[in-house]
Amino acid sequence: MRRIEIIDLLIKLNLKENIINHVIAVEKLSLDIANKIINNNSDIKIDLKLLSDGALLHDIGRTVTHSIAHAVEGVKIAKKYNFNDKVLSIIENHIGAGIAKEEAKKLGLPVKDYFPETIEEKIVANADNLLAGDKKTSINGLYNKLLSQNNKDAAKRVMKLYDEISNLAGVKL
Repeated sequence: MRRIEIIDLLIKLNLKENIINHVIAVEKLSLDIANKIINNNSDIKIDLKLLSDGALLHDIGRTVTHSIAHAVEGVKIAKKYNFNDKVLSIIENHIGAGIAKEEAKKLGLPVKDYFPETIEEKIVANADNLLAGDKKTSINGLYNKLLSQNNKDAAKRVMKLYDEISNLAGVKL
């Protein structure tokens, strides 16, 4: 599916305009980060089409719920439109910097690990963490918010992912 067709699908599914603006911003930031990584590491291969599709679709589940379960719901919706497993993994694993199966159980999600593993999954998760709506923000804001919610493990994971992607890009993002 082409980029414009994905955006049309999001509109057809009644995804709110502010979330459409957010996913477009996540796509742009993801592609910017990917290009920095590629320019800094010629040996790292990134599928830019997959990255774009995953970024645009990462919040498709918000047509059903705005809870953390939007990732699981998003996979269900994307499957109906025959998106491939790599896109489904980006959607499912973009939440924060991943969720351990013990946390998933407490959150009412299907019990499994939800950690970004591929470079494309990690870039989308990190870009999503760096945006408040469609505006770039500091990773420190999310880190401190998670700490204030007594979620030290999630805060550590967010910072670890940020550091990993920043190191690959050769700049603090």
